[in-house]
Amino acid sequence: MVTAGGSATLTQGRLLLVDRDASSARVLAATLAECLVSAPEMTAVGGGRQAAETLRAGDFDVVLADLASLADLAEATEDAVARLVKLARGALMVALSDGASVSAAVAAMQAGAHDYVAKPINGPALATRIGELAERHGKTRAIAIEARPQAGVTGFAGFVGASSAMQFVYEQIERIAPSSAPVFITGESGTGKEVAAEALHARGPRAEKAFIAVNCAAIPRDLMESELFGVVRGAYTGAHEDRKGAAELADGGTLFLDEIGEMDLSLQSKLLRFLQTGMMSRVGESGTRKIDARVICATNRNPMQMIADKTFREDLFYRLHVLPIHLPPLRQRPADIMALARHFLETFAREERKQFSGFSAEAAAAMLARDWPGNVRQLQNLTRRLVVMFDGGQIDAEMLRAADIESREAVIETAPVPRERRPVLPMWQQEQRIIEDAIASFNGNISLAAAALEISPSTIYRKRQSWAEMGTAGAA
Repeated sequence: MVTAGGSATLTQGRLLLVDRDASSARVLAATLAECLVSAPEMTAVGGGRQAAETLRAGDFDVVLADLASLADLAEATEDAVARLVKLARGALMVALSDGASVSAAVAAMQAGAHDYVAKPINGPALATRIGELAERHGKTRAIAIEARPQAGVTGFAGFVGASSAMQFVYEQIERIAPSSAPVFITGESGTGKEVAAEALHARGPRAEKAFIAVNCAAIPRDLMESELFGVVRGAYTGAHEDRKGAAELADGGTLFLDEIGEMDLSLQSKLLRFLQTGMMSRVGESGTRKIDARVICATNRNPMQMIADKTFREDLFYRLHVLPIHLPPLRQRPADIMALARHFLETFAREERKQFSGFSAEAAAAMLARDWPGNVRQLQNLTRRLVVMFDGGQIDAEMLRAADIESREAVIETAPVPRERRPVLPMWQQEQRIIEDAIASFNGNISLAAAALEISPSTIYRKRQSWAEMGTAGAA
């Protein structure tokens, strides 16, 4: 139940929701009610000052505060949060913020918030997080909440994360999995491309058959064909017996070609023929074999740039690029950082038989402030180092600094370079330069430029028209 400002005595814990958007508050309240088995009653207020007055008037167990709604309480976000934390007298404080506003979230946690959740809010994920915080801080009896079981909230088929970006990926996998059409996965190193491929296989009709993965970057080029298609005895020196290749081993199942962009051009033509006909020959074999394997490929490079550089066949790309999936880098889903860190901490602590109790607010704030160029893999490695280096307890900022090798090396290797202030062009001119450079890179091919920029060709045509009109107006 949500009241307009709150003084009712509650028997099952009290939750204060601070959000100046009344409709957003109502939706969130309704969503939490659906996601919790037994939820505390909620009081909703529209701003920081009203929240402060409400906290002075009574005790609450949980405070959910939209950071943008606290502007009337203090100019600085951290000051507003610090005041509410003090008035809340030990209540769990969860900051709600725009997913792109990482700095505001870090400031909130440094000011005393226990956690933050990015908007748009995923109700089940928030419910689960409140339950975790309540258990960790000994408030389960007062709050008495338990999240209803929800598929794909804090994890999905090997992934961890409930951000809107990852929810979109999960939905794509669910929709794409039943098909036999090729899948093209893109994403930076460490974002989980093989995890996505395994999820597609596990959720499809071929789940009971083999999943065969080939890392095209790890196999020498002169051995790649035999690894992919197999070899017959005597085909070359050292071929002492007939051997199946990855494609044949994947018959009836899934063939995953990781780092497809590293495949030699001559082998790309043979792969294209295999995709077109479903037929292949082992190295040294005169006949052909019929193979039924779903092909999933992945790359951390820009495929359109590879085509422009003549290192990847355009016809092969369009044969493979039937069902695309893009995995976002960790910096674009900051709401998942601490969920991943906690997951890795628990996993590695079990392996090392140690006891850890999570991350301090300062450590969490430092982790949220990182760019994570190595993505999930870098976060995983850092967490493993923490578990190995320390005996247990709560991970604090000092422990994090001691284990954060990459950050220290970056400081040592990067010398400050004085920078001259350059003139800043208007946004439309910068956008024009980016688009025109892309078109020039593809020799005037707007379709290829649009694909590389991940926008539609119609967007380029529309923007060019608007720039032309602006130029005409300026001339007049």
